Amino acid sequence: MDVVVVESPAKAKTINKYLGKNYKVLASFGHVRDLPAKDGSVRPDEDFAMSWAVDTASGKRLADIAKAVKDADGLILATDPDREGEAISWHVLEVLKQKRALKDKPVSRVVFNAITKSSVLEAMANPRQIDAPLVDAYLARRALDYLVGFTLSPVLWRKLPGARSAGRVQSVALRLVCDRESEIERFIREEYWQIAALLGTPRNDNFEARLTAFDRKKLQKLDISNKAQADDIKSMLEGATFKALSVEAKPTKRNPGPPFTTSTLQQAASSGLGFSASRTMQVAQRLYEGMEIGGETTGLITYMRTDGVQMAPEAISAARDAIAKEFGAKYLPEKPRQYTAKAKNAQEAHEAIRPTDFMRTPASVRQYLDSDQMRLYELIWKRAIASQMQSAEIERTTAEIEAVNGPRTAELRAIGSVVRFDGFIAAYTDQKDDDAEDEENRRLPEIRAGEQLARQAINATQHTTEPPPRYSEASLIKKLEELGIGRPSTYTAILKTLEDRDYVTIDKRRLVPQAKGRLLSAFLESFFKRYVEYDFTASLEEKLDEISDGKLAWKDVLRDFWKDFSGAVADIKELRVTDVLDALNEELAPLVFPTREDGSNPRICPKCGTGNLSLKLGKFGAFVGCSNYPECSFTRQLGDAANPNGENGGGEDGTKVIGKDPYTSEEITLRSGRFGPYLQRGDGKEAKRSSLPKGWTAESIDHEKALALLSLPRDVGQHPETAKMISAGLGRYGPFVLHDGTYANLDSIEDVFSIGLNRAVSVIAEKQLKGKGGRNGGTAAALKELGDHPDGGGKIVVRDGKYGPYVNFGKVNATLPKGRDPQSVTIEDALALIAEKEAKGGGGKKPFRKAAAAKAPAAKKTAAQKPAAKKPAAKKKG
Repeated sequence: MDVVVVESPAKAKTINKYLGKNYKVLASFGHVRDLPAKDGSVRPDEDFAMSWAVDTASGKRLADIAKAVKDADGLILATDPDREGEAISWHVLEVLKQKRALKDKPVSRVVFNAITKSSVLEAMANPRQIDAPLVDAYLARRALDYLVGFTLSPVLWRKLPGARSAGRVQSVALRLVCDRESEIERFIREEYWQIAALLGTPRNDNFEARLTAFDRKKLQKLDISNKAQADDIKSMLEGATFKALSVEAKPTKRNPGPPFTTSTLQQAASSGLGFSASRTMQVAQRLYEGMEIGGETTGLITYMRTDGVQMAPEAISAARDAIAKEFGAKYLPEKPRQYTAKAKNAQEAHEAIRPTDFMRTPASVRQYLDSDQMRLYELIWKRAIASQMQSAEIERTTAEIEAVNGPRTAELRAIGSVVRFDGFIAAYTDQKDDDAEDEENRRLPEIRAGEQLARQAINATQHTTEPPPRYSEASLIKKLEELGIGRPSTYTAILKTLEDRDYVTIDKRRLVPQAKGRLLSAFLESFFKRYVEYDFTASLEEKLDEISDGKLAWKDVLRDFWKDFSGAVADIKELRVTDVLDALNEELAPLVFPTREDGSNPRICPKCGTGNLSLKLGKFGAFVGCSNYPECSFTRQLGDAANPNGENGGGEDGTKVIGKDPYTSEEITLRSGRFGPYLQRGDGKEAKRSSLPKGWTAESIDHEKALALLSLPRDVGQHPETAKMISAGLGRYGPFVLHDGTYANLDSIEDVFSIGLNRAVSVIAEKQLKGKGGRNGGTAAALKELGDHPDGGGKIVVRDGKYGPYVNFGKVNATLPKGRDPQSVTIEDALALIAEKEAKGGGGKKPFRKAAAAKAPAAKKTAAQKPAAKKPAAKKKG
């Protein structure tokens, strides 16, 4: 018996059926090892040695695989057919070698592009060894991403508080989004006019012709720039006679596009189906892994992470058979179509995305698929079948028309087209083509050269130029592909990272950069420009591809990169924060200093009238403040162009009156602070305040909502076992319920106002159950994970203890100040509490530091190793 390792349990179940009882198929559940999220996982001084960690779940799966291999005849690694799949196979093999589970048993690697019985059996008959250059390319990419992230991030924490981290490829994608936003802000609209004539033929057929020249001068789009010009031309045409000078009909052909790649599928699914990139890949994964049809589970599409555009010869033959059957012989070209990728750095090792069986039409599988699966499968089937169909034959007609009014003349043009043979359009048309209702898609009536045309109407329409649109997920992926940045397996992760870190938000399917995203991008462009340049990132991708082709040594690429990058980081660490702020003030001037309606200088403080506004850095990020602080307390949230007068602006005191509290008679106001809009009841230090929850906008706040927010926390009821009150409230990081020191998160802010006693008790019980484990009840429940300590040594976690919430790092437990919401604690707060605790000698942390120092190489003052907080304990060596 041989053990076969695949990635997903669904795939394991299907393949086990194909292979039979002589094989045992186990799933790795994706990656089994990764670099620990702490400093030192990649060590440039040790020739880029890398430390790998296995989490608990993966450890159990690897133990099961090792146990099965010990009793097996051999091991077959059958993970996905891409760089990541090759890496997973390598990781599994390395772990099994460490466990000494293999001994002298044969190990082979097989890949299949589709989960069908024929594809799997053919792959099993043609095994190979692990592709070492492909693994090297993975190691280089993983090391590069780690080194950039863990070297830059500590610099950001010190020079740009509020920025969470910077990734190698994500930062370039963020730059694209931010550069587009800057283009939009700088864009100046220009007025222009279009003139069109509605004309009639002698046969009483009407058509529209557009002005192309006036008084023997060719007109460009913006040449008619005001109403006076437009009225003059319109007046001339209203008194003119019209004549058709020439009519030319030219036959043209339109060829189909290739089958889908990962990026083109994501683009088409976005424009045609409204899917996000991640949703597209989720549904495609399900179609790839297969459905049970006719008593057998089979994959419906080939592997969906690819930038190849060609189909296998047998697939082309099957597509041609399906075309003849479904559409007829006239739709079948004489020879099969061949495609080559146009994308920069495209890797064509895999087929394009296609159906595994072209005879499995969308209609025939409809009953087995849900709505999203059906729509995506239909899109893939139609595009792949269309790629092998005849060209569409279109007749394009152009009529040139002359208008004469005394000595003045004008030229107009009418364009129309007729589809003489639909060809591939019978199967598939791009969404963008469906939407293109322009003049070329209009059909013209019969027009004869030399005949007089009747004037029906002259229309002059005013337009303004439009700024470039913000990127959508689909258009950003297309741009990244054009630039040669990223690869099919990375596009979705790039977008998700930008959104998860609040660098961008999605509004009406468009990517809108947030203030912290623009701040980060401007910082990187100002001080790490080379590393966010498109050409530099693309050239690095090319080197990674050359590694996978066996043309470059992966450690040579890392050495070249690290030498320059580490030097650049060392230079930036010497910068003063004031230097950073001065650069960002200029780079982000439209964002930091939005234009004022009254035309006054946007850099002068609107409150004191003498101070200069500038970016300021606080614990939670950047905001705009006055140079006369503390005498002038003016602040404004960065990017709050709607309220340029800030917290102390807007009316006389920068507030919007919502109404009065019916119980206290205090005035409720909506204000804008450095951390965003908030509500306030009353005045002075004792005034009740509440930030707006995520998803609520300042414009949506009415009296009812304001009262509800300011009434929090809300008593839900007494716990039936303890008789202690359960309350519901809103923390900095979301809604929660609280009972006897135990916090449990709620799904939405609406739950805070509606949750009843029974559900609250259940939520608390579930949270307490999750917190139990290990000996004697185990570790206290984790309320919030803050990330890894910048000096290394493990994670920092906020826990719920018997005597209240506390910050935990290794053996250091630092109690939170009384009344502090655990959800509001940041990593900076935690580092300060830990440093204070260590300074007092608490927590038994000194032995840990000595042990860590003994294991680690001689200390090098990298960004990640420098103390994160200027506390006494941070000065200790270690």
